[in-house]
Amino acid sequence: MSRKQWVVGAVAVALVVTGAGLYWFQPWKIWQDETVDEALPGAVSSSVTPGQSKDPAAEASEGAAEPSGAPSATSAGPRTLAGGELISHEHATSGTVRLVRLPDGSHVVRLEKLDTSNGPDLHVWLTDAPVKEGRAGWHVFDDGEYVSLGRLKGNKGSQNYVLPADVDPAGFTSVSIWCDRFDVSFGAAELSRV
Repeated sequence: MSRKQWVVGAVAVALVVTGAGLYWFQPWKIWQDETVDEALPGAVSSSVTPGQSKDPAAEASEGAAEPSGAPSATSAGPRTLAGGELISHEHATSGTVRLVRLPDGSHVVRLEKLDTSNGPDLHVWLTDAPVKEGRAGWHVFDDGEYVSLGRLKGNKGSQNYVLPADVDPAGFTSVSIWCDRFDVSFGAAELSRV
């Protein structure tokens, strides 16, 4: 083989390897933020249209605070069943997670004020794994039972992830922002019952 053929072959191999590496790692996502801010489904709006006054009985009841997650006698809104703070694993991650039962009986995992790195193939997992600090917690979430609630909609903001109807949320104790491509948690929260 001539030197020219060898150089062309080496360049072709280098391009294929570089292309595969770029596809696999998607390093540009480190600088790309995707913000998604969704309202909680089934939340009752307390807004009043211009020129309309609030009902005095409703105004009086607003002054009495209810415990977090307690059902209201006057509203059948969403109810928080469990929640927790996100901790960082492979990437700096912050925000809160809530497991919410909606008025129709369905459940959602709600990420609030999420702030993490963007990355390839990120998913939201509901799991039965314990949340561990540091590197010890990076890889535990695929060791037991878990349910993927879908791709992470955005690496910043507040988002809802619907639980499939056949999933009993009582059997799960944590939520992970899971990178399926590299089998690692970006961050996770332990769900404490309220």
